[in-house]
Amino acid sequence: MKLSQFKFKLPEEQIAKYPTQNRDESRLLVVNRQTGEMQHCIFKEIINFFDEHDLFVFNDTQVFPALLYGNKEKTGAKIEVFLLRELNEEHRLWDVLVDPARKIRIGNKLYFGEDDSMVAEVIDNTTSRGRTLRFLYDGPHDEFKEALYKLGAAPLPRYINRPAEPEDFERYQTIFASKEGAVVAPAAALHFSRELLKRMEIKGIDSTFLTVHSGLGNFREIDVEDLTKHKMDSEQMIASPEMVEIVNSTKDAGRQVCAIGTSVMRAIESTVSTDGHMKPYDGWTNKFIFPPYDFTVATSMVSNFHMPYSTLLMMVAAFGGYDLVFEAYHTALKEGYRFGAYGDAMLIL
Repeated sequence: MKLSQFKFKLPEEQIAKYPTQNRDESRLLVVNRQTGEMQHCIFKEIINFFDEHDLFVFNDTQVFPALLYGNKEKTGAKIEVFLLRELNEEHRLWDVLVDPARKIRIGNKLYFGEDDSMVAEVIDNTTSRGRTLRFLYDGPHDEFKEALYKLGAAPLPRYINRPAEPEDFERYQTIFASKEGAVVAPAAALHFSRELLKRMEIKGIDSTFLTVHSGLGNFREIDVEDLTKHKMDSEQMIASPEMVEIVNSTKDAGRQVCAIGTSVMRAIESTVSTDGHMKPYDGWTNKFIFPPYDFTVATSMVSNFHMPYSTLLMMVAAFGGYDLVFEAYHTALKEGYRFGAYGDAMLIL
């Protein structure tokens, strides 16, 4: 397939700038792959489509406050620093993106906080935009991380097009986030509230967790028309033996396995063996899924409505079928559904 086949016109006003007041009360478009039928629901009604011992697979990654605003030494120029990942705990080295990149050179010092309490030095230019920073901090590592994160803001996707607010710390995070490491939230799981999880439990719907530390590669623009030539950024993932056993036994029992979000679907498909079962994995994946693709484990998936040309949209189209997914997207546009991480959701059965 070609990149141009994933173009559609998305009005600015349909990109959600804020989440719904209650997590589980966004809208849900339910799409049946067998019949092509579509239903308009409220998200908390999702459990009506599942039975006892069906399984929801979640991503338990935790988003950290990766966005820092600082100033460059001498000139005082404003600099935005996006923390990607910690490279070396002992030396306080971080892989970062800086904006504007052209103003930052090796040796420059950057100051953060109202009283310039955090200082970093640029020690490497790894890519056109990327840098390695060494934070100059003498205290214990835990204390350093706490001080650093206090200065940070929630790393909202750029398309939301507003500064992060204190409330975003809670809302751009799932209620079960526990493994720190992501700069992109698993958006499909943001719709799950404690009340909804309790109702799932009462109905006997099972759940399990894997970990994918989603990175900015999800939003990187594809610059090739031929999708087979696109290379995905690698993301760290963990599928534990216990989690894999739950998924495989659910599949073997003929029950539904529902992937909650594209990160979960990508992780599942990254660990499938030739016999169609998951195997435990702790490492990195750069798997790129686009149509046509044969899925072997998940029988259903939940996903938010994604941006034009995005790799996330491509994966959803691979699972739901290109024509049906684009029909669903056109329905969502017509019916005023909200797009993006803070938007509404789609369940593909």
